[in-house]
Amino acid sequence: MEACGLTQFSTCGGCAAKLSPTRLSAALEGLRIPKRDDVLIGTDTHDDAAVIQLSGDLALVQTLDYVTPMIDDPFLFGQVAAANALSDVYAKGGKPLTAMNICNFPEALSGETMLAILEGGLSKITEAGAVLVGGHTIRDPELKYGLSVTGTIQPSKVIRNSTLRAGDVMVLTKRLGTGVMITGYRKGAVSSEALRDVAKSLLAVLNRTSSETMQEFDTHGCTDVTGFGLAGHALWMVKGAHVGMRIFTDKIPFCAESLQLVAQGIRTGVTESNRSLVADFVQCGTSVPYEYESLMYDPQTSGGLLIGVPERQAESLVRRLRERGVADAAIIGEVFESPKPVIELTSSNHR
Repeated sequence: MEACGLTQFSTCGGCAAKLSPTRLSAALEGLRIPKRDDVLIGTDTHDDAAVIQLSGDLALVQTLDYVTPMIDDPFLFGQVAAANALSDVYAKGGKPLTAMNICNFPEALSGETMLAILEGGLSKITEAGAVLVGGHTIRDPELKYGLSVTGTIQPSKVIRNSTLRAGDVMVLTKRLGTGVMITGYRKGAVSSEALRDVAKSLLAVLNRTSSETMQEFDTHGCTDVTGFGLAGHALWMVKGAHVGMRIFTDKIPFCAESLQLVAQGIRTGVTESNRSLVADFVQCGTSVPYEYESLMYDPQTSGGLLIGVPERQAESLVRRLRERGVADAAIIGEVFESPKPVIELTSSNHR
């Protein structure tokens, strides 16, 4: 199907549409959620998905995620939105079981376009081995689409974002910089062809292979990198584990165009609020270029997994990921003991 201008139905694209994390934290400060013993992962550690134990060997992984269009092609948008939602289950080591569509569609959207979005989402649900079992629609002048996903996992095999250990090495599985590229497209600084290539080769790619591969190692922690940027999601990891993380910015795989866009002064609408979220916990070395630091706060849509494994296993994990087609997999940091949570941004020759 030809592109039909989906981005005209949104003011910003993808996970850049998230509410400011500082504003969200302030709004939820008074919310008191009752504790239950069968909730293995809830809201305490800002993890990617909830995990609810049903029996000794079975737990449900539950999540939902929906986004505004970041690209004009409806089928590809559907694929990206679905891959983004499924990623939360993969980050916990789970297997997607069922999915339900979340559709906020403008009345001006044609039936053909609606169908193409849903077909794109269905293609990724099917690829994940899950089944589409329904959904919900509502009229909305700003287009949004995503999924509610339920997965399964053995309780003993849940991988949390809060259990890193000092001495672990951090592996990232996808390039960063897609948030600023989406914004650059909306500002006319990125071509539709360039964004389409990134969407097909990066955003629409499931984290299934990365998830299955990390489960072959002694993975101590994992999160997927989405709307709060690499630094924001790393912050939840170090806070939960009471450790520090050193990130080597020169080892991170970036979209080349994203560095150029930041140098031109382009950034997303939530880049600065993401920076504010982590400001009290980030120490940035003088060896880190401004463009690299800025992309630590760039909101990602359907980003990669950030995985912590013992140092002795890190190179083997990266090698196996690359052999299985995860070409951007790279060692980007290390975990160290710290009396308070901290994220150090530096370069590998200044460690």
